[in-house]
Amino acid sequence: MCEQQLRVCDLNRYQEHLFREERAPATIENYLRNIRVFIVWLNGRGVTKALAIAWREHLLAQGQAPATVNAKLSALNSLFRFLGWEDCRVRFLKIQRKTFRDASRELCREEYGRLLAAARKDRRSWLGLLMETVCSTGIRVSEVRCVTVEAIRRGRANVALKGKIRTILFPDKLCRKLAKYAKRHKIVSGEIFRDRTGAGLSRGQIWRAMKTLCETARVAPSKVFPHNLRHLFATTFYRATRDIVRLADVLGHSSIETTRIYLLTTGDEHARQLERLGLVS
Repeated sequence: MCEQQLRVCDLNRYQEHLFREERAPATIENYLRNIRVFIVWLNGRGVTKALAIAWREHLLAQGQAPATVNAKLSALNSLFRFLGWEDCRVRFLKIQRKTFRDASRELCREEYGRLLAAARKDRRSWLGLLMETVCSTGIRVSEVRCVTVEAIRRGRANVALKGKIRTILFPDKLCRKLAKYAKRHKIVSGEIFRDRTGAGLSRGQIWRAMKTLCETARVAPSKVFPHNLRHLFATTFYRATRDIVRLADVLGHSSIETTRIYLLTTGDEHARQLERLGLVS
């Protein structure tokens, strides 16, 4: 089987290609990180389809979730397609569509309230307000940078991501709280959530800050991460409106199938629904 050698210049050209394709910065970062992990695993060997398949099996043997493995394969296959190495591309794992979510990752409204209380107790008003902003609007953590003084004055922000532009609406009560916070911290323009240097908060900074609340809030760390606030918004919005099409627009999803994943119930709730069917005598 023909071997292909991955060079540093190949990775640099691929990175430039992703920029030209206007991929999100987080996507580019994830793709490059996964490819570098593959290169380390190769340990100097040339790339072949057999080795790409072996890497897939290695990831599974490590206990990584099939969806995680497929995400890494997506990065690898994208690189191979760019380089013209079509014979090296590997198949994704087939995953049966889930009918319910893992309860260990389901953040309920009560736990969300305890996280907000923990942030107030630790005198980190910025963190509690940031969580409220994400959870009350359904924005992605990467879109927190769009929460600016100018945007809250308008009550809305236009967000460009993945080739689409959508409008995010901010609840009036949230706007008042954000404006009060900005005034107290003498933020007259630009991003509201910043670090000590005045720069916008990164995804990692927000993730780490939320994790520090787990013990005080008595919430399992597996449930505490920024994207789970977006999930809580989605389920709460859907229960109030029963309008999945509108929810997909609010979340910025191209496919309702993606939105459907957000609305999966936990296994326990699924079991209760089965009991209510009354089909066992």
